[in-house]
Amino acid sequence: YRPKMEPELQEPLLERSSTPINGRHVDDIHRLEYILSNTDQPWVKRIEDAILWESKKLWRLAAPTVVVYMINYIMSMATQIFSGHLGNLQLAAASLGNTGIQVFAYGLMLGMGSAVETLCGQAYGARKYDMLGIYLQRSTILLMATSIPLTVIYIFCKPILLLLGEPERIATAAAIFVYGLIPQIFAYAANFPIQKFMQAQSIVAPSAYISLVTVLFHLLLTWLAVYKLGWGLFGAAIILSLSWWIIVIAQYVYIMTSSRCKHTWTGFSIQAFHGLPSFLKLSVASAVML
Repeated sequence: YRPKMEPELQEPLLERSSTPINGRHVDDIHRLEYILSNTDQPWVKRIEDAILWESKKLWRLAAPTVVVYMINYIMSMATQIFSGHLGNLQLAAASLGNTGIQVFAYGLMLGMGSAVETLCGQAYGARKYDMLGIYLQRSTILLMATSIPLTVIYIFCKPILLLLGEPERIATAAAIFVYGLIPQIFAYAANFPIQKFMQAQSIVAPSAYISLVTVLFHLLLTWLAVYKLGWGLFGAAIILSLSWWIIVIAQYVYIMTSSRCKHTWTGFSIQAFHGLPSFLKLSVASAVML
């Protein structure tokens, strides 16, 4: 007996779209080939046009993604800076929580979520658009499950830090900060699959715009929590978690309402619970490579 497997995705990774060149319509997937083989132009001009076209294409896709990751870093750094204004102990605690505990969860979730990018890219190129939503849901299920043991680590971070030789005062303060980051773990679990789902469709600008707006709210809310409300380290961490959830919810609303995702997101499906073991293997392999 052989279990029924999903059909292999062997078609091209990129969807064909028609773009006019010198009055002719050429598929984007063949555009570079057309530019280089156009004998009506000198070879130097062909090389220049090819470099220019490919550079524009890369920048159009890469620049918003770079902005997103920069803002992710800025939000964590801003939280650490605001915490530093509370005192040296709070600065040390926030630094330890950010670089020692939180970065581990970030790297693990980002790595496991990267499996979606590979599978969604294949499904999108093969025009199996409904599978993108299935892969998104599968990854979210697995990452949410992974968040549970990570939450346990966060809860017991104080004895872990003491075991690693940190002074008790710093370990205690860092634990308070890390407790406020527990909701952020589950935001990671939802965010990274969504980002990879969108990137596989070359939808990158919305995430950048959402992140830009969110970081402004993050700075304002952190200032209010630390300076006006007196919430201290825990408040700064809670605001960071809240900011991540704002990003997640905004991206999800975009997917639900945008016409660009109407074929790739068709709603929740029980099929997302099928094939989880094989998906887990791919996710773990992606995390290890990252």
